[in-house]
Amino acid sequence: MKEIIRWGILGPGKIAHSFVKDLKLVNGGKLVAVASRNLDRAKEFATLYGAEHAYGSYGEMLESKHVDVIYIATPHTGHFEWAIKAMEHGKHVLCEKPLGINMFQVEKIIDAAQKNRVFLMEAMWSRFNPAILKTKELIQSGKIGEIGYVHADFAFYALDRDEKGRLLNPDLAGGSVLDIGIYPIFLAYLILGMPEEIYAVSNFHKTGAEVQTSMIFNYPKAQAILYSGLTSNSGMKAEISGSKGSIFIDPRWHEAHGLTLTIEDNEERYELPPIGKGYAHEIAEVHECLQSGKLQSALWGHQQSIDLMQLMDTVRQRAGIVFPFET
Repeated sequence: MKEIIRWGILGPGKIAHSFVKDLKLVNGGKLVAVASRNLDRAKEFATLYGAEHAYGSYGEMLESKHVDVIYIATPHTGHFEWAIKAMEHGKHVLCEKPLGINMFQVEKIIDAAQKNRVFLMEAMWSRFNPAILKTKELIQSGKIGEIGYVHADFAFYALDRDEKGRLLNPDLAGGSVLDIGIYPIFLAYLILGMPEEIYAVSNFHKTGAEVQTSMIFNYPKAQAILYSGLTSNSGMKAEISGSKGSIFIDPRWHEAHGLTLTIEDNEERYELPPIGKGYAHEIAEVHECLQSGKLQSALWGHQQSIDLMQLMDTVRQRAGIVFPFET
């Protein structure tokens, strides 16, 4: 890999702006190109962030010799097509979560990465958050004993959004589970692994989109109580409790700046602010992997994306969440 890793942005939406701001904070890479289905929009984004190349179609950037790795920031329904096409053009890919809509898509995307011998990672940025890393470290060291309970929620009010937009439109895989439910599901998986049983129940919007889902993951000696919703705000708190103590990750826990370790009556505070918005840590992981010639991350690799999608598929099946294009 070259000394400077050259990034291209596919889909210059809101999250792409946050991503590129953090890219500037990480050594070893630079933004060189942006692609949109609207050339003026691509040019505006490129000018704002100093990218040399702007393309009025996604396909044009895939043909570019100026780009090493592509960050796919389209809505969920674009991940499958464009991740595969990018890798077929020999590009490395960091794809926004969820990697695909369902297991069929995820397996095909991973197959394409392996076939084309390129790097692929799902952009599960919370996995690289310093507070999440510290939480995992404390648990593995036995600090809070055997884990018996995990709680995590993620919710905000969105019922006033455009019904044709990605959140409330089933044709765009809208709803809370794939968009934000993925975070609590991820945390339960990171801490406890794959559950033996999953229970889930959802409520739906008039458009047919799922707008709130409660989940129970049952393990031999533990349970995870999880929630995602678009009908109200929530505290966005996370708690992991064990036989010796508990860890409380700061709200908004998926982008936390610290945590509190509680053992009996003693509290120990860990201040762990992320770099920038927090995307810098996953960017640094991509850089390290590419510079080392790795085709997947040891912290969030292909199997982790498969497991996560299996969990989300099961939640959707239990709760009756089906997208029109799947039937």
